[in-house]
This record gives sequence, structure tokens and C-alpha cells, in this order.
Amino acid sequence: MIIVIMGVAGSGKTTIGQVLAAAIEWEFSDADSFHSTAAREKMSRGEPLTDADRQPWLQTMQTAIAQWLQADKNVILACSALKASYREILCGDDPRVKLVYLQGSYELIEQRLRDRLGHFMKVNLLQSQFDTLEVPTPAEAVYIDISQDLGAIVQQIRNSLNI
Repeated sequence: MIIVIMGVAGSGKTTIGQVLAAAIEWEFSDADSFHSTAAREKMSRGEPLTDADRQPWLQTMQTAIAQWLQADKNVILACSALKASYREILCGDDPRVKLVYLQGSYELIEQRLRDRLGHFMKVNLLQSQFDTLEVPTPAEAVYIDISQDLGAIVQQIRNSLNI
């Protein structure tokens, strides 16, 4: 199974994904590692990525997901997956790919970004993330309220997906 943990920058995708992966002894992968140097530099300058910028990134992740599924690997992938079209590329119709949506208020996430040091994603890009976000339907994703503590979040994901 592949679990894609999605949400805007600062919603906790990496932290939650790493803790969940450790708890259930699965592999963890972060979509940030799939970005090109040019895309990282663009975001570091405070410039939002375009769909054209994201296309190679999405294709590379789609290939990785297909390889993980073929190898019957269990992987947690932290990925913003902000648009429905991006999620279609990543997840397709494969029932072995599950989506977890981390939702939280703009204010909470903004504060998290302000507190985060050394990350290429800047707080001034948060509004563009919320503007781009196409919230998945409850039929498409498990919804998680990120205002809870980390342990409760991980347990809720485990319970929702029976893992």
C-alpha cells in the first residue's frame, strides 16, 4: 500500500509521515526530494511553481509509486498534491494508493512556517498554496485535523486505514 499524505506547506506532512512510517515499519519518502534544483531555487526566491514546473516532479513521483506498487512495497509519501489533477497522476484509480488530507487553519499553518528554519518553502508562498488547493472529497481522502497532537493524528490515520 502507498499512503500519500497531502496538504499545504507547513501542515505537517513530513513529520506525520515519518512518525507514522516508523510506527508501522514502512518506508518513508518526501516529495520535496523529487524537486529539481531549479524548482527548489525558484521556491527559495519566493516564487510559486507553475503547473509546467510541477509536471516533471509529478511524473517522477508517479514512476516511483508504480515501482513501489510493482515491488509490493509499503510506503508513506509526503506530498502536497494540491490539485485534483496532480492526485490523479499520483494515485490514479489504484485502490492500493490511499490519500490522507491534513487540514488546518491558515493561522496555525502560517505560524508553523514562521517557526520552521532552513526550509526552502517560504511563508510568503502560503497564500498561493491555499489558492491552489483543491480540497479532496471525503470519499477520496481521510481527513485529519492537524490541530491535534501528533500521537492522536498518527493513531487516527492508523485507525482510518486499518494499519
